[in-house]
Amino acid sequence: MSAQTPLVQIRSVLANESLQAAIYTSTGRLMEKRRQSIQPDLLPDFQELRQQAHAIKAHTIDHLDHYLSEFERNLEAHGGRVIWCRTGEEAADCILRLARERGARLIVKSKSMTSEEVHLNEQVARHGFETVETDLGEYIIQLAEQRPFHIVAPALHMTRYDVAALFSSKLGVERETAPERQTLIARKVLREKFLCADIGITGANFLVADSGAVVLVENEGNARLTSSAPRIHIAIAGVEKVIPRAQDLAVFLKLLGRSATGQPLTVYTSLLSGPRRAAEPDGPEEFYVILLDNGRTKLLQRPERRQSLFCIRCGACLNHCPVYRKIGGHTYPWVYSGPIGAILTPQFHGPESAPWLPYASSLCGACGEVCPVKIDIPRLLLELRAEITAAKARVGKGLAERVVWRAFTFLMTHPALYRAFLRLAPVAAPLGTWLPPLRAWKSQRELPMPARKAFRRLLAEKRRGG
Repeated sequence: MSAQTPLVQIRSVLANESLQAAIYTSTGRLMEKRRQSIQPDLLPDFQELRQQAHAIKAHTIDHLDHYLSEFERNLEAHGGRVIWCRTGEEAADCILRLARERGARLIVKSKSMTSEEVHLNEQVARHGFETVETDLGEYIIQLAEQRPFHIVAPALHMTRYDVAALFSSKLGVERETAPERQTLIARKVLREKFLCADIGITGANFLVADSGAVVLVENEGNARLTSSAPRIHIAIAGVEKVIPRAQDLAVFLKLLGRSATGQPLTVYTSLLSGPRRAAEPDGPEEFYVILLDNGRTKLLQRPERRQSLFCIRCGACLNHCPVYRKIGGHTYPWVYSGPIGAILTPQFHGPESAPWLPYASSLCGACGEVCPVKIDIPRLLLELRAEITAAKARVGKGLAERVVWRAFTFLMTHPALYRAFLRLAPVAAPLGTWLPPLRAWKSQRELPMPARKAFRRLLAEKRRGG
């Protein structure tokens, strides 16, 4: 990940009118569907559900070791196996080792942001295995050799005309611009892959500790095929996905669909807790759950940062973020974009990995307002900014900025000096905008000029005249 703000890429996105329209149209549609689905007449207890979900997550993360052990115990009682992986490399190596041992060649995958963290497709391809994404959006961006643009809608930035050109180029089919026909084209290809696959890999929306169940939420049915058609099923999940009880699941399901796509409930919700039983006609012969750390447990050392792990990957904060809606998902350096990416990336990888990221926010507060589990994203962004500023100070950077803010503090705490400054401001301000810091700031913003007469002076004149 680059340590510099990708200004060239941002400017390219801003200048691309077609891309801007695609982002605004898609996120605007998701925002409106969410708004309609949480109307008081449809879900009167929406705010209470948010608070309940926050409390469940807070309790679970505070007792994470207990619930993960309970999940492992109950899953293995049903014939499944839990594999603990500290890093993404360990997770990828584990899958590769299993594929070699079982003589597998073809792997099908359903949508999984956690597997994107691992760069699983690239890792597997380097060792001669074929991996095929089966979610339609993920399949499209796999063909395009891109990473997800959005947490929920990975191909959000592509129009149907882009997809038509991609399918024609990569699949050798006639150019077809109707989305329904494009879906049929992808379905025909993917059905053959399902029938030939040796391993199916899914993510996990939730892990239920008291039953050892992996919960998959989807709209297309591809996750069900991925988890049941191949003889081996591997679910890869971050350790924070665990929840204590099956009863808790109802709270999150009411929130997830509405926050993500505006649906009261997604089309398919699957609870999987092990390989195929003796009397069952479908399902895998082997069932594995990879529990991935990959930087998550570092957050447990700081209780005030633990709420970052509450995220249920609904994408609502992206849809409502004015910054994400302008610069898009590929500008962000890691797999997670938008406000949630701006707080997860620095905490998982260290603030030095992308020090500009916590500043990629207007601090309007929309992300915190719509988060279904009430993560205080704006406060976390401010804390990360303070951490980055302190780190700069320790190595002698940011001296000019500190001098400016100390001068500003001194000015604001001395009324007589402040009044004198106001009298000089109309003359000094135009000259000040040529200073390097203000010139850079003004390149992207309008800087209003001070009035010729301050309000204090106008008021005094009015009183004298009265």
